[in-house]
Amino acid sequence: VLVSMLRILTKAVFPQDADGLRKSAYLYFFTSIVFMVICIVLYNNIVGTVKWYGFGIVLIYVVTLSIFPGYITEDVHSLVLKDWYLVLLITGYNVFDLVGKSLTAVYLLENAKVAISACVVRLLFFPLFIGCLHGPQLFRTEFPVSLLTCLLGLTNGYLTSVLMIMAPKSIQIQHAETSGIVMVLFLVVGLASGSVIAWFWVI
Repeated sequence: VLVSMLRILTKAVFPQDADGLRKSAYLYFFTSIVFMVICIVLYNNIVGTVKWYGFGIVLIYVVTLSIFPGYITEDVHSLVLKDWYLVLLITGYNVFDLVGKSLTAVYLLENAKVAISACVVRLLFFPLFIGCLHGPQLFRTEFPVSLLTCLLGLTNGYLTSVLMIMAPKSIQIQHAETSGIVMVLFLVVGLASGSVIAWFWVI
C-alpha cells in the first residue's frame, strides 16, 4: 500500500522526465531508510539481543559479494578452460553454497562466539584472492582460484544458515519471528554493502 501511495504522490507531484524520475527514486530510498530506522528504534531490545548474529551476517555478505561474482567475472582467465572457466567457477560456488546450507541438517554449530569468529576469519579471503591476482604464478593458476571459490561458497552457505538458525533461538519465543525479520534487515545491509564494495574489483 505504501509503495502504491508513493507512486501516486510522485506521479502527481514530479514531472515525468529524467529529473522527475530521479527525485522519485530519492523519495523512495529516503522513505525506506526512515522506515527501517523506525523499525530499529521500535524493536531496539530485539536488535540489541541479535546484533552480533546480525554483524556476522553483514560480514559474511560483505566478504562474499565483494569477491563473488565481481572478482570472478572480471579478473580471472584460463588458457586451458577458456570461456568455460567462469562458468565452472560460478557453478562451483553455487554448488558449495548449497552444500554449506545443507550441512546444518547434519551438524549445527551452536557456539555463537565460534560462528561469529569464523565470519571474521573469512576476511582472509581478501588477501588470498588478491594473491591469486598479483601473487606468484603458482597462485594464479586454476586450482587455487577454484579451491578458494568453492570454500567461499561453502562457508557462505554454512555460516549464513547457522546464524539465521541461532538468532531466533537466542531470544524469548514470542519474539523469535520478529528476530528473524531483524536478521533479514541485517542480510539486506550486507548484500547492499558487499555489492557496493564489489565495484573496487572493476575499478
